[in-house]
Amino acid sequence: MKILSTPIRDLMVVRGCPIIDKRGAFSRLYCEEELAPVIDGRRILQVNHSTTAKVGTVRGMHFQHPPHTEMKFVRCIKGKIWDVAVDLRADSATFLNWHATQLSPSNGSMMVIPEGFAHGFQCLEENSELLYLHTAFYNHEAERRINYGDPILNIHWPIPVTDLSLKDAQCGFLKHDYEGMTL
Repeated sequence: MKILSTPIRDLMVVRGCPIIDKRGAFSRLYCEEELAPVIDGRRILQVNHSTTAKVGTVRGMHFQHPPHTEMKFVRCIKGKIWDVAVDLRADSATFLNWHATQLSPSNGSMMVIPEGFAHGFQCLEENSELLYLHTAFYNHEAERRINYGDPILNIHWPIPVTDLSLKDAQCGFLKHDYEGMTL
């Protein structure tokens, strides 16, 4: 596994190193030893799988509010997605900046999204499947959302958005107030 930094501190992309021969391919999806500098003593507590049927669908932007923040390892195991993370750490030099990367089985990439980030993705191929590894359990009361089209974030989705969940469609925009940005 090759750990690559992004323009946003602590947000990383991990590239797999598949072994390919005439029989097919073998890939290590997660290795605590190789990812030790990233996971830094955290434990994977939950593994989720999602399927997104329609091209253009956006899922996100989701995060868990403290004290239930989580690190996520996101990998596309079928199809292709455009994965986005937004820095929500108020003390960060990149507060409200976003970074995106394409994830697919063929590029073997995985986005490592630390605590304090919102996450979402757009489906670029029908029936795309994601595998998520989490360092915290899902907590319904801590779940928060940011509108995928928020003009403050100005995320450049690669294709027109064709589908959203009702919850994602109804969430509001970030607001400026006299003390700065509010979430």
